[in-house]
Amino acid sequence: MEVQVNTDKNINADARLIEVVEKKVKHALKRFGNQVTRVEAHFSDENSNKKSGVADKRCVLEARIAALQPITVSETANSVQEALDGAADKLQRSIESTLGRLGKR
Repeated sequence: MEVQVNTDKNINADARLIEVVEKKVKHALKRFGNQVTRVEAHFSDENSNKKSGVADKRCVLEARIAALQPITVSETANSVQEALDGAADKLQRSIESTLGRLGKR
């Protein structure tokens, strides 16, 4: 599974962030094996023109699953890590739900 990390100009996409994102996403989606081919992570600071605020970091995860439309989830939180954790949990549940519905047909 390929993991791609994108950020806005207010969040630094350094090697540490990329490593944390790859580890979290791969751990959350490991049970789906090769069905998930790529995940794109997008991080942004919702109120970058102001000082830091409550729930101003946003993480959007988009998963590409073989032969299906992409699945996208988002989470807004106080920190990049919290936003990533929430979005990864949502993505895992969304993929489980989608694949579960397909398996029952």
